[in-house]
Amino acid sequence: MDSCEDKDRKKPLQSLLRAFERYYTIKTQGTKPPFAAEAEFHSHNEQYFLTRAAKIADIDSHEFVFFAEEKHLDAARLAILDAAAWEGGLSRVQPCEGHRNSDVTLIIVADSLDSDIPRAVKKARHSASYRFGLWGWSNYRILAYDVSSGKALTNRLGAPLKKYVCNV
Repeated sequence: MDSCEDKDRKKPLQSLLRAFERYYTIKTQGTKPPFAAEAEFHSHNEQYFLTRAAKIADIDSHEFVFFAEEKHLDAARLAILDAAAWEGGLSRVQPCEGHRNSDVTLIIVADSLDSDIPRAVKKARHSASYRFGLWGWSNYRILAYDVSSGKALTNRLGAPLKKYVCNV
């Protein structure tokens, strides 16, 4: 009976991973706990003036997404996931002259949420700038999806994620 419940709980996460597969490199094996999966996106752009010899800029953009599955999400567990995602994402950032941004995203799929989670998710904010923003910055987005009610909660920067996840 437990395995059926676990399978049903994994369906939303599997759907999300399939949706992210198009643009992100997904990793489900060998991820560091407490995460069920991780995804990475990397983009490199170069700008020129008339010819390639007159290069204006190199622009690198990255995103690190951490996926977590929970039966019940409470504030203590959210704090653990929040800290682990931010620290894990920042450990992968390599700021340099052409670095624009390296964003960190946490997506939590939970069967149920505590009543204080909406407020805690809205308050989850992290950001970092490198060399006063000249070498880029990092922002943090979070989304908590309640499987039982079908509601998605985000912080301010995670609002675009809400549309995407609800469509999946």
